[in-house]
Amino acid sequence: MRPDIAYSVNQLCQHMHNPTFVYFTTAKRVLRYLKGLVDYGLYYCKSPLILNVFYDADWAGNPNDRCSTSGYGIFLVFNLLSWSAKKQSVVSRSSTEAKYHSMCLTTAKMY
Repeated sequence: MRPDIAYSVNQLCQHMHNPTFVYFTTAKRVLRYLKGLVDYGLYYCKSPLILNVFYDADWAGNPNDRCSTSGYGIFLVFNLLSWSAKKQSVVSRSSTEAKYHSMCLTTAKMY
């Protein structure tokens, strides 16, 4: 679970079947970044059971195929339980539709 590198890894994964020099350079940069953060991590603390869910979507954020990207985070107060960021499988006609689709995906993951 590394939300700080999620976008970079997503972009690298989209081009892993036909990588160029630029993507190899980017992959090396991500690895150097991770090497410097070996001692960092997520810390969980004791707290009351309150579930917080956050989600968002960008509308047609990928200029190649106009698909939106959905993301969500599920917290038990301040403790991260689950998160995801991925490209939607459908092309939305509006930002409201993209956010509605993101909300449906997040709700399905909660149950």
